[in-house]
Amino acid sequence: MGKIGQWENAEPGVKRNIINAGNELMMMEVHFEKNAQGYEHSHVHEQMSYCLLGKMAFYIDGVETILKKGDSIFIPSNAKHSVTALEASAILDVFTPIREDLLDRE
Repeated sequence: MGKIGQWENAEPGVKRNIINAGNELMMMEVHFEKNAQGYEHSHVHEQMSYCLLGKMAFYIDGVETILKKGDSIFIPSNAKHSVTALEASAILDVFTPIREDLLDRE
């Protein structure tokens, strides 16, 4: 689990940093090497992702959406989703409620 302000490895070629977390809202920056993937998963949290850099293919419940720098996407609660970096990329993820499963509050 991640500590606020510390980078950690997620999947191969993917690293993340939890920027901040409140009582119900959390923000995380995620960097992807070209062709790296965020594997398909789902969670009860609503998520918004903002593309800071690069170009990425998001798959939400089987529907592909391409994001490039400056684009954002909404991922509903419990939607199955994954992402592939089409080039070296970075995103800013926001979750509500916070992702306790990713956060180490010690």
